[in-house]
Amino acid sequence: MLKERRIAANKVAEQLFAAEAAIDAAVAAVAQLTAVMPMARQEANLAACIGQDALMGAMQTCQQLIEARGRIIATHAALREAQTKMGLGAVNFLGRCPPEEAVLTETVAPVRHLTIAA
Repeated sequence: MLKERRIAANKVAEQLFAAEAAIDAAVAAVAQLTAVMPMARQEANLAACIGQDALMGAMQTCQQLIEARGRIIATHAALREAQTKMGLGAVNFLGRCPPEEAVLTETVAPVRHLTIAA
């Protein structure tokens, strides 16, 4: 029975690591797109209003991907808890599991608000 749990946990761990890598790759790709658009506009000697909606869309996409990254980190922590409950707490999946106390909270990732001083 332990063998079956270990096999199942390995499958989940592989998919989790693949999902984390895919989100990181997507964040990097969209961030690069966001960075290159204003430079390309300047090189083409176009007005600043050209591509503004596209730039905003890319920036919002990047923000949403970063939020998704935070949720996959929280998923990882929840799976770590499930791993312990399954009796596999001592198993190390490629050394990439967060410590048990790693949860996505404002203590770990505080929400910052922009303040403007006049």
